[in-house]
Amino acid sequence: MRKIIHVDMDCFYAAVEMRDFPELRGKPIAVGGRSDRRGVISTCNYEARQFGVRSAMASAYALRLCPDLILVPGRMDVYKQASAQIRQVFERYTDLIEPLSLDEAYLDVTDCQLHRGSATLIAEAIRQEIFEVTGLTASAGIAPVKFLAKIASDLNKPNGQFVITPEMIPEFVKSLPLIKIPGVGKVTASKLEQMGLLTCEDVQNYNHETLIQRFGKFGHVLIERAQGIDPRALSTHRERKSVGVETTLAKDIHTLEQCKAVMPQLIQELGARVTRSAKSRPIHKQVVKLKFDDFKQTTIEHRSDEVSVNLFYQLLEQAMDRREGRGIRLLGVSVGLASASNSPQQISAPTPQLDLGF
Repeated sequence: MRKIIHVDMDCFYAAVEMRDFPELRGKPIAVGGRSDRRGVISTCNYEARQFGVRSAMASAYALRLCPDLILVPGRMDVYKQASAQIRQVFERYTDLIEPLSLDEAYLDVTDCQLHRGSATLIAEAIRQEIFEVTGLTASAGIAPVKFLAKIASDLNKPNGQFVITPEMIPEFVKSLPLIKIPGVGKVTASKLEQMGLLTCEDVQNYNHETLIQRFGKFGHVLIERAQGIDPRALSTHRERKSVGVETTLAKDIHTLEQCKAVMPQLIQELGARVTRSAKSRPIHKQVVKLKFDDFKQTTIEHRSDEVSVNLFYQLLEQAMDRREGRGIRLLGVSVGLASASNSPQQISAPTPQLDLGF
């Protein structure tokens, strides 16, 4: 039986800003882009969340919900520095660390002998040490399996922890809403609800063959999770699966020609990112993404063994066919990366000359 801890920093970016600028404490703040430039909220503190402000929300809408909201521009270099300090704390307790982002990670402390080998006490010590080193608070979930540890870390926020012992699992998962299971998004949850499935107990009592026929491989996963089963070990080496770049436009655009005018800069920046972080990795697909003025989005992708600038423009045209009269607020391009190899891959094709259209 493993001992897994999921550590999740409390409103990380916003917490760093309040630490470094004490005058922000007690006020609703959000880290994100300016509202007059179509900015988006990266994270916000708990005072802002009381007004309904949430991550990924448009800054302009967040300000309507909370007129006194203080928008703070992000300082990624500072956040990365704090994240590195937190990682050093983790490494004092275990080598088995699976980072999920700058502010959260799984830790397998099964073989850690500190604090009498108690995962509960280890989590408390980690959270205390993080606070002493960084001045930031963290929450933690402790469980025998990954997905339950992640769920548990959200149950006593902020600056708290929750333990799910092996004996608690059968009763805990019975009433667990399926939407809480990682991998069950809004679309899947809606499909499950249409089948009368809202909780893990509903799945336990449902015909498993029907679930597998309907959801394929994920049907198997859902059946396991509904019983509190998660055999996954920590993935301590995470390989980048894609590289992309996108831009939120200052004003909506409406024509293919306007979109084409944005593409050269995006493709150039994508090429630089591939060269920096994935130059030895072959690609296997190219992707164009559009987000419309109603915040719905579409992506078009095509298999490709080498980056073609012309293919990006072809995918853009296909994506524009789905516009249905809506304005475009965001445009992005990306490449999917295959497994690591020694074959260098980079964007070297010349950017075509374009009729800018305006």
